[in-house]
Amino acid sequence: QVQLVESGGGLVQAGGSLRLSCAASGRTDSTYAMGWFRQSPGKEREFVGRIRRSDSTTLYADGVKGRFTISGDNAKKTMYLQMNSLQPEDTAVYYCAAVPNSRRLWDSRTRSAYDSWGQGTQVTVSS
Repeated sequence: QVQLVESGGGLVQAGGSLRLSCAASGRTDSTYAMGWFRQSPGKEREFVGRIRRSDSTTLYADGVKGRFTISGDNAKKTMYLQMNSLQPEDTAVYYCAAVPNSRRLWDSRTRSAYDSWGQGTQVTVSS
């Protein structure tokens, strides 16, 4: 497994931007992809997007397409989530997670594909 630490959350006004970071350590060479999820109070944790480590291809949830961008820096072992045009409904705790190579054929939009999780970082968007 890998250890993941998110940072960059905070309070922003609607229409603003934030960039989250996820720093990885440990067995990062066994990681197939990394993803972002979010969870609002009373709701299930939902998929935001993911990036594949080998070729940096990305996949996004419909609700964030065109507003959020995931990128990665393999040398720094860090993944980023650039969030633009934020809306109050984007308010949530954001988690980064890692898909191990052994689960590379699993659906990376589902929580079960991920075996390592960060502690989360709060993003609050005010109206």
